[in-house]
Amino acid sequence: MHGVGGELAVAALRGAGFGEVLVVTEQFAPDPDFPTVAFPNPEEPGAADLLLDLAERVDADIAIALDPDADRCALGVRGPGGWRMLRGDETGVLLGDFVLRTAAPNSLVATTIVSSRLLSKLAPARGARYAETLTGFKWLARAGEGLVYAYEEAIGHCVDPAAVRDKDGISAAVLAADLAAQVKADGRTLLDVLDDLAVEFGVHAGDQVSLRLPNVSEAAAVVARLRERPPTEIAAEAVRCTDMSQLRGRMRTDALVFEGPTLRLVIRPSGTEPKLKCYLETFAPVADRAGLPDAKAAAAQRLSEIRKFCEKL
Repeated sequence: MHGVGGELAVAALRGAGFGEVLVVTEQFAPDPDFPTVAFPNPEEPGAADLLLDLAERVDADIAIALDPDADRCALGVRGPGGWRMLRGDETGVLLGDFVLRTAAPNSLVATTIVSSRLLSKLAPARGARYAETLTGFKWLARAGEGLVYAYEEAIGHCVDPAAVRDKDGISAAVLAADLAAQVKADGRTLLDVLDDLAVEFGVHAGDQVSLRLPNVSEAAAVVARLRERPPTEIAAEAVRCTDMSQLRGRMRTDALVFEGPTLRLVIRPSGTEPKLKCYLETFAPVADRAGLPDAKAAAAQRLSEIRKFCEKL
């Protein structure tokens, strides 16, 4: 996306056997002015519109976006309503599951405190271990011995720690293309795989809310108020609060974690901006594939209710 990784990404994909790699010409060359986007982050609404338009026109198998320094990777897929970008957690669990198909028994996968809980359920079901760290790959890369995959919800992926012990968009792009090719060969899509995981582990719906405040100190004050008088109920569900500032060791951080039977909410001040960051997730059980639409609708409704709670902070 107007960055430095385009030529290397194309070369890596073609070297891996993917001969038909098409690029968004308007965004391929490095340009520090980032003329086609308001902000050069594939996560931003609208930033990947040109990519998705191209994918639609050429009937692509997968759409791949790298950020300007090519250390993060986002994926686009064709859905019932047209092409859309996957959330970081969706990509994370897809790649994690793919890695674990060929990983040695008792391998380790890891993600962060603000990412989806789905990986923590998938890992033991695949004979792997699971670790959780604070945000950032300085922590994820040190998650433990036997690490084979790590990701964070902000579209960072470490898909081959033995070769690149950090987030890397290009190796993630190659792995994603390999996954898409194998799934296509089976007559299926990446969304089908996500549905399989939902049936196996329940629907996991997530979102992020960033609340801009007048200054950094006010964001810290909101967290202090919640710490002093933590809510016992969110979206009509009883919750317990974990104050991570009271933990010892590497997991100590300025964040509050609220958890209930079907929800999880992490709240922390930005630290660099006058923002309060809220990471939302809700879970809905699924009996079988026929129950997926209702479970997804229920999860979306719950997510909306949790979002309203955050917006009133």
